[in-house]
Amino acid sequence: MKYEKIKSKIDHLIKGRNFLRKLFYVGLNLILLRTWHVRKEIKNFFKSRDGQINVLDAGCGFGQYSYFIAKKFKNSNVIGVDINEERIKESEKFAREERIENLKFDIADLQNLNYEENFDLILAVDVLEHIENDAKVLKNFYRALKKDGLLIISTPSTLGGSDVHSDEDTSFIEEHIRHGYSQDEIKSKLEEAGFEDITFKYTYGKFGSLSWKLMIKFPILLLGKSFIFVVLLPLYYLFVLMPGFLLMWLDGRVENKSGTGLLVKAKK
Repeated sequence: MKYEKIKSKIDHLIKGRNFLRKLFYVGLNLILLRTWHVRKEIKNFFKSRDGQINVLDAGCGFGQYSYFIAKKFKNSNVIGVDINEERIKESEKFAREERIENLKFDIADLQNLNYEENFDLILAVDVLEHIENDAKVLKNFYRALKKDGLLIISTPSTLGGSDVHSDEDTSFIEEHIRHGYSQDEIKSKLEEAGFEDITFKYTYGKFGSLSWKLMIKFPILLLGKSFIFVVLLPLYYLFVLMPGFLLMWLDGRVENKSGTGLLVKAKK
């Protein structure tokens, strides 16, 4: 599945339409299970810190996490960076028009970040699996963090991440460089970059994986065939939203022994 083609169509749909962009953010927050997990960790982080908090949303995409943090936490200064120039320009225009003073966006390749002890928190949500030289990116993150700063990573695991369950399977998202990470692999790369106090949590366990199929996989398959199916999505979600929410809620409440996603936290 060429996910970037669908994202480009979404870019066109929300371009210059701030109300639609915010509505799109609401939709992502509702149907993406990883968002539930990541937002929880962000809230926990801000509860544990006082004063001004500088945040880097690395590979920010549409900018929904950057927007969430800047709006909810007034003591934050947020920079969202991404390699997609047009997407960044539109996000910057949106933040300016909405007068969100503590939110900025910039064009950047994560392999060439040059920040030096600038940030208290770095987010890398579904980013590393797209980058060949992930070890270099992790070293850049380490350098960019202040002492005691926190890195939060959400990424597919090798236990079925990217919808790959055997050697014969191909990634559901064709733009992925790798299907996912094992705990040992990503821990080794984080430690090599200098990180300490590394913790893991499996996401998308048996409940979450089923919610992903209902809430994400089937709709994306339809949109991949024809974007005209976007008009049918409200009807589709009318039937699957509540069962999907229940499955997502369960994924956040149980301790998954395994899962197709990994939520990783690492401190400098």
